[in-house]
Amino acid sequence: MDTKYAIGLGNNDVLTRKRAKEDYVKFWDEQANNLHWFEKWSKTLEWNPPFAKWFVNGKINASYNALDVTSQKNGKKTAILWEGEDGKKRSLTYQELLSYVCQVANTLKSLGVKKGDRVTVYLPMIPELVVSLLACARIGAIHTVIFSGFSSQSIRDRVSDSKSKVIITADGGFRRGAIVKLKQVVDEAISGLDFVEHVLVYEHTKIPISMGKKDKKWTDLVSGASEHCEPEKLDSTHPLYILYTSGTTGKPKGVLHGTGGYLVHLYSTFQWIFDIKESDIYFCTADIGWVTGHSYVVYGPLLHGTTQVMYEGTLVYPTPARIWEIIERYKVTILYTTPTALRMFMKYGDDLPNSKNLSSLRLLGTVGEPINPEVWKWYFRVIGKEKCPIIDTWWQTETGGALISPVPGLETIPLKPGSATRELPGINVAVVDDHGIELPPEKKGYLVVKTPWPGMLLSLWNDDEKYKTVYWSKYKDVYYPGDYAIRDKDGYFWMLGRADDVLKVAGHRLGTAEIESGFVSHKSVAEAAVCGIPHEVKGESIIAFLVLKEGITPSKQLESELIQHIRKVVGPIATPDQLYVVSKLPKTRSGKIMRRLLKSVANNEKIGDISTLEDEAAVDEVRNAFSELQKAIQESKVK
Repeated sequence: MDTKYAIGLGNNDVLTRKRAKEDYVKFWDEQANNLHWFEKWSKTLEWNPPFAKWFVNGKINASYNALDVTSQKNGKKTAILWEGEDGKKRSLTYQELLSYVCQVANTLKSLGVKKGDRVTVYLPMIPELVVSLLACARIGAIHTVIFSGFSSQSIRDRVSDSKSKVIITADGGFRRGAIVKLKQVVDEAISGLDFVEHVLVYEHTKIPISMGKKDKKWTDLVSGASEHCEPEKLDSTHPLYILYTSGTTGKPKGVLHGTGGYLVHLYSTFQWIFDIKESDIYFCTADIGWVTGHSYVVYGPLLHGTTQVMYEGTLVYPTPARIWEIIERYKVTILYTTPTALRMFMKYGDDLPNSKNLSSLRLLGTVGEPINPEVWKWYFRVIGKEKCPIIDTWWQTETGGALISPVPGLETIPLKPGSATRELPGINVAVVDDHGIELPPEKKGYLVVKTPWPGMLLSLWNDDEKYKTVYWSKYKDVYYPGDYAIRDKDGYFWMLGRADDVLKVAGHRLGTAEIESGFVSHKSVAEAAVCGIPHEVKGESIIAFLVLKEGITPSKQLESELIQHIRKVVGPIATPDQLYVVSKLPKTRSGKIMRRLLKSVANNEKIGDISTLEDEAAVDEVRNAFSELQKAIQESKVK
């Protein structure tokens, strides 16, 4: 183990893991007592594979647990410290947030929204986004958030599938100094959708907007609404939200999460992972349009009465130092961000973070994709000053909350750069072969979850069959998340990329993540993405697309150096046949590299659904890059 990084904050509560391993159902039963229930459950788990019902017949409300519990103890405590890209600032206490949520909940009721109805929320990262979700939860409406960067067609697909009767949006939102015209996008999206009865519009940017028969101004309705709204006493299994996640082809899948089990999972994991304390100032950079924002911006922190920072805009605008300024200004103690963001910050060098006072930080977290060891070390050294544990978390939209992560709130263990360490208490994870047989340490295979857990999705919205097929068909009664991984001799998990991104080169199976990490470990490379194309002899050959660090110029010498570097750090089998330098990689709006898009372009296939793509110009760059590569290969310019 790497004792160099054995920095911990926990109390070495080994009994928690022991109890969880002996009886995971009883363990989660005990954890559920941390929340407020209107009525106790009669059965902890009803498991009819692949459908799980947690805390059966228990009555609970997410909004009550997130707001009322803290408001009754310390209503004056700050819940949200908000800052906009243009420098505007707001703050809301728990009592103010509760009153505001009740007003919006009563407004939704006045618009005819009832328990079980769907409400689509299409807002920028402003407090009203949090308020809207908690207002829905208070009255038992099912919220479905759409990231504010999505197009009108993406919205139409999701609204049509959920049959939302109300849409909450804003006139616009700020991003990179420009205004995204949200209301205009919604108007285009819902044209002809008669089942949409009302559009509630918050005036955020104050730009001129057209108002039709369905449209209602937020201030006209909310400001006069009552600040008291009794929370609905909902079944534990009552749906809390639908969140759409895109696949490689076809329409997005509507992941359906419940209430009781989901909240228990979030309450426990937020405490364990972040070792949360009353004095913490927490900052998660995720947009609420993604599951990280649902779980660890809206629900997890508020369940613990945490003070958190919210930011609207990009973290490198108007200056690449913006994120470090925010941490210094609010004395942030916990930062939770993505490896993609960290690689972006690294491109600007060490001087910017070193110019700010980051001494308030005590814990650093990552989420969204495997973190390259070199990026991990930079985060630890430059941002954490070698004092902060790095909490690398693995989970998915479908899992609801983290399943694999260090847990400084429970134990102190050595950390390994690039590993998410071990499964959380109450979670049963393994690495298996094609036949579902558990593999010994150091053998690559498929990650699976062998037993149900409270945060797991209920199903896919209106599509139980697809739920069974996508997640439960590969192995009987075992959840298959679609990730390729390895477990080392110390029991630590290493994520090697999506299983459908695994390359098969000359009989060897290579995860995209391990090759990309090899490239990023070179001093000149900021980002890397690899894919495979068919090869008559080797099965697949490797293509690498690289983004270089600021100030680095591509050259034949650098290309040769990079190839030798990969041969050394990963192995000769990982040698790329083609290598190209690009200025940007195709990424989703949540920051994940769309590797399957690279593969589609390389194989001259249809690229499928790109509704989550951040910048469509990146597709053209990849196409041009590949075209140039083929031309260069023919001219023997690339070896």
